[in-house]
Amino acid sequence: MTTKIIFDTDPGIDDAMALLFIEASPVLDLLAVTTVFGNADIDPTTRNALYLKDRFGLKAPVYKGADKPLIRPRNPSPTFVHGENGLGDVELTGLVPGEPEAKPAYQAIIDLARVHPGQITLVAVGPLTNLALALRADPEVATLLKAVVIMGGAFAVAGKPGNVTPVAEANIWNDPEAADLVFTAPWFVTAVSLDVTSQVVMTPSFMEGLEASAGPAGAFLHAISKPYAAFYGGRDGIIGCCVHDAAAVAFVINPSMFEVRRGSIRVITDGIALGQTLQKVEGELFGPSAWDDQPIQAITVGVRAEGLLRLYAETMRA
Repeated sequence: MTTKIIFDTDPGIDDAMALLFIEASPVLDLLAVTTVFGNADIDPTTRNALYLKDRFGLKAPVYKGADKPLIRPRNPSPTFVHGENGLGDVELTGLVPGEPEAKPAYQAIIDLARVHPGQITLVAVGPLTNLALALRADPEVATLLKAVVIMGGAFAVAGKPGNVTPVAEANIWNDPEAADLVFTAPWFVTAVSLDVTSQVVMTPSFMEGLEASAGPAGAFLHAISKPYAAFYGGRDGIIGCCVHDAAAVAFVINPSMFEVRRGSIRVITDGIALGQTLQKVEGELFGPSAWDDQPIQAITVGVRAEGLLRLYAETMRA
């Protein structure tokens, strides 16, 4: 039995790694790709999704999504991480990408949820603007999805900081109002956060193995991983690149590889801690607070890193 997936994404090097992981998995059924600004502006992220669809034969339609946050100005694209084109400035040759579907991404999410009630897991690995727009347009969508799994947040588990400020992770920081709306909506959200994604590293030898065993997709992923690994080596001294977005996909495939902690979640939407994600752990007792009467969500606090890497490699070469 397969799990139906909507993949909300801002491709993005690690987004491409995640998208091809979804496509290769025999237990996932990709219904749609919805794009959002983030790792690049909306036109490049949508072009990248269409390029990946055409180059690797993805059948799922691509829907263009939000080009800016709900209420605040757009932050500059992190070209120092993902390159000017969003895919490490690897030359995108050989194909002229098609056009996205006419329907906006948030409406595609709503419509697919109504066609497949209780069956779709929405995997979101960029800013959460499309999800927030869907909630605003049709609040009932929160009751129609099976689950929401995001790559986002930094909860200071074992002292792990953010990656754009000392306390904030990029996807949440890029639209904190949208993130707070998503975390407080009555659907079940699991945040696969920096606390675990930074523990899983694809080394150069791992990527070389992908190139040798995973065909054209493996060769492409190895090529785009090189500038990504150079960034991590220069900033953090990591030999390789962190598995961020693909970790969210791995959670859908095999959640038993992760340790989770439940509780209500809020996002700081102003001030020095903009974009910080904070969880009130289920069962903890405090006085009245902004976490009261909010839905119980989950965050990841542990991961079997070697198992995740093995799952990725085996899926890609299957």
